[in-house]
Amino acid sequence: MPMLEAHSIAVRYGPVAAVQNASFYVDAGEIIALVGSNGAGKSTTLKALMGLKALAGGDLRWEDKSIAGASAASRVAGGIALSPEGRRLFPAMSVFNNLEMGAYTVKSAAARRRTLDLVYTLFPRVSERRNQMAGSLSGGEQQMVAIGRALMAQPRLLLLDEPSLGLAPKVIAEIVQAVEKLNKETGLSIVLVEQNARLALRLAHRAYVLERGEVVRTGTGRELLEDDFVRRAYLGV
Repeated sequence: MPMLEAHSIAVRYGPVAAVQNASFYVDAGEIIALVGSNGAGKSTTLKALMGLKALAGGDLRWEDKSIAGASAASRVAGGIALSPEGRRLFPAMSVFNNLEMGAYTVKSAAARRRTLDLVYTLFPRVSERRNQMAGSLSGGEQQMVAIGRALMAQPRLLLLDEPSLGLAPKVIAEIVQAVEKLNKETGLSIVLVEQNARLALRLAHRAYVLERGEVVRTGTGRELLEDDFVRRAYLGV
């Protein structure tokens, strides 16, 4: 049984259909990529998974139970967390306090401490800057904090929205290494939305290509890297 299943979901912004009839699933321990051009519906899909956008149609099931009408807070408590596009940190709060905000559903102080240690191990620069104001960090450091904040909720499914956007190649490599380590060593499932299609497909076990809110291709990351349509449309080959 898949961990997460989207059945013909639709999301609208007023009269505009941002996502329509999209179906996909995530198994435990998988990295799934959603790729497509700007405006294809990738980030909207993540917002729907997180409960930040209501479904206009279809169903969303988490561990075989419908969560289509569930609040974002209940989804976090149930094991889903989002690292949003643009990071969305609290700039006037310290890095440590930003991380703590991610753990508001975690009751155990010992569990919070273990997760904080994991974040600091994954991102040593976050540990070094834990007492700085989040707004004073570089873009790459802010992205690391945003991912760390999502991890503090102790999710079983992590949604990553454009983690490489605007970052230097060296920083992207650090984030990719952390994502791979999380998946391989902890079994964390990940849904990755990434404008850099080549990077996303290299990371993903499976991927879905979205166009105008619809799934038009699916396959393993390797299969889609070699797919002629994907290569022409998204890889510049």
